[in-house]
Amino acid sequence: MPEGHKTHFLARRHDRLLAGEWLQITSPQGRFRGEARKITGGMLDAVEAVGKHLFYRFDSGRILHIHLGRYGKFREHPSPPPPPVGQVRVRLVGDAAALDLTGPTTCRVIVPDEQRQIVSRLGPDPLAGGRPRAAWDKISESRKPIGALLLDQTVIAGVGNIFRAEVLFETEMDPRTAGCDLSRESFDRIWRSLVKMMKTGLRYGRIISVTPAEVGRPLAKIDGKDRFRVYGKDECPRCRGPISSIELASRRLYLCEHCQRG
Repeated sequence: MPEGHKTHFLARRHDRLLAGEWLQITSPQGRFRGEARKITGGMLDAVEAVGKHLFYRFDSGRILHIHLGRYGKFREHPSPPPPPVGQVRVRLVGDAAALDLTGPTTCRVIVPDEQRQIVSRLGPDPLAGGRPRAAWDKISESRKPIGALLLDQTVIAGVGNIFRAEVLFETEMDPRTAGCDLSRESFDRIWRSLVKMMKTGLRYGRIISVTPAEVGRPLAKIDGKDRFRVYGKDECPRCRGPISSIELASRRLYLCEHCQRG
């Protein structure tokens, strides 16, 4: 599932490609046809991201709300685009570029009040100037483990399974530590690590937790699992011991039992 860095990356990219243009919007698959009629022909004012949500604001006041979920994916084309391939839920066509969306969890037209309601239910977004105090207030009062709280979008918006594993490893935090047992200093280290990693992910369009020194090459040339320290790995890069995996918040979490004792 795309994490918060990816939605912000897509928002910036799509804003550059299509904002300020009158768009033709269709649903080749047919499932979005009625909704497409509400916004086709309108000018796209801007594209915004909050957490894992994308909002395409039109001059009419209507908003295209997209949540990619596990299977949602965009494909870019020059305009006019080629015939659609696969189950294209919605196609947005501008003057020079076009976008095809397949497999989203959410794809609907909403109004500003509905957007505000969606955003109000989310925790602070580290890439949108979110206030860490709002997350700390919830974490410090919870008996749930920090490894579960980090995936709760009402606590912090945009964190997914990879960021969770990599941040907890970088901060040497045991993911089973209850939120109420976490010190403010430990939370601040987690927040700073998360902000840093998400900004790197936004810059490169993919999650990268390692440094150039660790892998011996520039970040732009790092791909695959080489981008991670523990996620999907067998050996800890610090102690060279084995990487374990546990089930936490219904997702597999990778960790080093030796290094993550905080």
